[in-house]
Amino acid sequence: MTADVAREEVKSELRSAFRWRGDRTDRHSYADVTGWWRRPDLLAKLGPALGRLFADREPTVVLGPESRGCLLGPLVALHLHVGFVEVRKNRAASGDSDAWLRRTTPPDYQDRHLSLGFRKHLITGADRVLFVDDWIETGGQAHSAHLLTQEAEATWLGAAVVVDALPSSRVRRELDVRSLLHVREL
Repeated sequence: MTADVAREEVKSELRSAFRWRGDRTDRHSYADVTGWWRRPDLLAKLGPALGRLFADREPTVVLGPESRGCLLGPLVALHLHVGFVEVRKNRAASGDSDAWLRRTTPPDYQDRHLSLGFRKHLITGADRVLFVDDWIETGGQAHSAHLLTQEAEATWLGAAVVVDALPSSRVRRELDVRSLLHVREL
């Protein structure tokens, strides 16, 4: 099976396991991706599919935010044979010896500002960092992860996401976002 055929198969399976909940014109509607996690055959394909989006860039570590980036990131890391670092939200260091890099995000899709961070020693200047998440809508978390990567003196490769819902192509270019699906495909 060619990579293009495999990608189209994954996209089809993602669409079939996805649901919009509520009336799409209602402000309380939301994207329900829980069907993706229930299907082991689809889970087995997600890591390789996302990893292939940046295979040409040779990441040395995958960075994923709580919570869904922590589900998908290890799948991608396993496929790429690299480590995984979780980006924690609103976590404090446990003591003076627990050094963290932290950034506050711009407003997210719910107009919240989050404090994102990871333990300082987990990403070094030698790392080539791939950010992984399920959905990108404003780019706020990816942007903050990009700044954290720069602060760690590592190289940012880009963001591999399942669904790209960015309204701005500028943000997509700045963060080098590559996706399996665009929101209009759902």
